[in-house]
Amino acid sequence: MDDIGSLITCVEKLKDGYVLCVGDVMLDRFVYGDVERISPEAPIPVFRIISENVMLGGAGNVARNIAGLGGRTRFVSIVGSDQAGRDVTAQVGEIADLDARLITDTSRNTTIKTRYIASGQQMMRADYETVAPLDGGTRKSLLNAAALGMENCSALVLADYGKGTLSEGIAGELIQMARLRSIPVIVDPQGNTYDAYMGATLVTPNRKELTDATGLPTETTDEIIMAAAHLARQSGIDAVLATRSGDGMTLVRNAENYAHYPAEAKEVFDVSGAGDTVVACITTAVAAGICIEQAVALANVAAGIVVGKLGTAVAYADDLIDSLHQQERATGEAKVLSLTAARDTAGVWRNQGHTVGFTNGCFDLLHPGHLAAISQARAACDKLIVGLNSDSSTKRLKGDDRPVQTETARAAVLASLEAVDLVVIFAEDTPAKIIEALKPEVFVKGADYTVEQIPEAKIVQGYGGRIVLAELAEGHSTTATIERLTQ
Repeated sequence: MDDIGSLITCVEKLKDGYVLCVGDVMLDRFVYGDVERISPEAPIPVFRIISENVMLGGAGNVARNIAGLGGRTRFVSIVGSDQAGRDVTAQVGEIADLDARLITDTSRNTTIKTRYIASGQQMMRADYETVAPLDGGTRKSLLNAAALGMENCSALVLADYGKGTLSEGIAGELIQMARLRSIPVIVDPQGNTYDAYMGATLVTPNRKELTDATGLPTETTDEIIMAAAHLARQSGIDAVLATRSGDGMTLVRNAENYAHYPAEAKEVFDVSGAGDTVVACITTAVAAGICIEQAVALANVAAGIVVGKLGTAVAYADDLIDSLHQQERATGEAKVLSLTAARDTAGVWRNQGHTVGFTNGCFDLLHPGHLAAISQARAACDKLIVGLNSDSSTKRLKGDDRPVQTETARAAVLASLEAVDLVVIFAEDTPAKIIEALKPEVFVKGADYTVEQIPEAKIVQGYGGRIVLAELAEGHSTTATIERLTQ
């Protein structure tokens, strides 16, 4: 996946995104209480209300998340001539950097989703809504407002909840309008057919929606890749992001071009609105000129943040940076893997189109010569794995008084280097076993060797790998340093 430093830079760019958001707005009402007994009237729990909270939901929550991330938003939606519609208008008006065009349709009810929650668990949900296509006049007003918004926006997000705002060909018209202006379109979809989203840049179905849309199984990662590739091909969509709850997300362009993003959440309190956060983050990032892959990586972090909050929550830019900094602090340990885990990770990198490189050594007291060699190794590949001699193998190679630092300490120092993507500790005298398992495209060794003198050369050349000899920085040696210290 993308390194943390580059993702932090992406977060700082989100303020440059200007998004047009069109879709079904609603109110999310959360009623909190206790359940302590069963009703004498029927075998149902008695819910005692303690408090309640109302916030924007649906497309309104998408717009709210865009603003929370620092992006600017033009928001277009439909409300009824009712109290809920007025509440939506009031809440939208409180959001900074949001320019709203809420069109009132007197024939519709503003959607309200009421969730009853006790002991941190949803007991039930009650919906009050109108599900019907827009009439001719309302449809025209919506399309005109969206066209006006496209004059300045750099990405379009369609938040379709199947209430009618985007039905009867409206989504398709908006996508075509955007594509004519070279504006990328991200869709949070609804329904069993995605022909309505033909021409979209990205759609974000969950596992169930992907199954419903394709009729294909989606239990395993391979099944999801096949189903998503089929959906993209069949519906004329550039890419599909399958959201998989606790299993993370999988971005698929076709059966050979995909990437998986493991779930970030440590503890889940409420998944309400998590999909809104994902689509909002991706669209804001794309609007700011960030590539889809990095946009999805950011959205994965954002989703992990909001499911750890109660209610229809927002992931703010500061939340993202804090979370990324926490990951950065933990990265050192996360980079030190077993050979089996490293092989799996290398496979993922290759699926993403990366070149895997490998170098090795004892790296006892890290000095500028080591850093120069590692830097050259990293320059020869996209992802660098460093093989580290264990304490026992270092002792055999360097003498009984070595290593000075334990393998744990040496691995931690190597893992802290930005140029190093993974560290694998090996107990053998040579890294032949690691090379045979990883089959790196590039093997880097110091130029104090010739290719003929490298024991592992035949292994690398046997599978078609490339050997690079790194120039040595003169005047640097761990052995010499230790001798000076002991004089």
